[in-house]
Amino acid sequence: MIKLICSDIDGTLLNAERELSDKTISEIHKLRNKLPIVLISSRMPSAMRHLQKQLGILNQPLVAYNGGLISVDNTIKHSTTIPFELVRKIVGLNRKGLHLSLFNADDWFAPQADRWTSREINNTKVNPILKTNEDVLELWKTNKTGAHKIMCMGEAEHVSEFYDELAHAFPEDLHLYRSKETYIEIAPRQISKKSAIEFLIASEFDFDLSEVMSFGDNHNDIEMLEACGLGLAVGNAKDEAKRAADEVIGHAKEDGVAKFMLRYFKM
Repeated sequence: MIKLICSDIDGTLLNAERELSDKTISEIHKLRNKLPIVLISSRMPSAMRHLQKQLGILNQPLVAYNGGLISVDNTIKHSTTIPFELVRKIVGLNRKGLHLSLFNADDWFAPQADRWTSREINNTKVNPILKTNEDVLELWKTNKTGAHKIMCMGEAEHVSEFYDELAHAFPEDLHLYRSKETYIEIAPRQISKKSAIEFLIASEFDFDLSEVMSFGDNHNDIEMLEACGLGLAVGNAKDEAKRAADEVIGHAKEDGVAKFMLRYFKM
């Protein structure tokens, strides 16, 4: 029996307009009082709460930054960041002038207003604080504040070079996700969506991973899809995510998650 639903957002739950469809909202509304439904994403918390509100699940846990920040009832229960000194080293390696956005909790620091910043604003409905990487490091220096996530954006060739450099320099410290050729999502090595679900099961719920249903589409969903009792990849998912899943369902832009829920729970 499924006792918890965990779903990725981008590429999984949202439609072509990067919004929740009426069908998705309707199906989740039918389920929300029967079992917990948790949004689990690489997004920052403030880019997820408006979706929680639309779905009527503001009272449910929230997993942001691929598991780097877990909150329950708007209280942070778990937080893992890239240490300050490592953030400094990553910034120092950026010799090609790639866009590096630095994130901590609900703060998004973008180095300048450029096309990458505009794209993220459009995708997440959140506005950043414009501050250079060097100024953010100066701001964080006193308390040795770390980054929940670093988002690297730029031309594909330069992004690939930077990916290889980071992978070689910090193989034990960082998770590097290529959601697109022009993106790298940089996170602490020790966290994942799977580890976040395990934390929630241990601290908030009383059941097993085998009783969890999860939805995803990308490389950062693979561990979660493999570990959960029912891992479901949307039709537009990366091939690796599809292979990790128990079943491939409909395309995200065609309400794949909502249609599967309707069929599975026979609502």
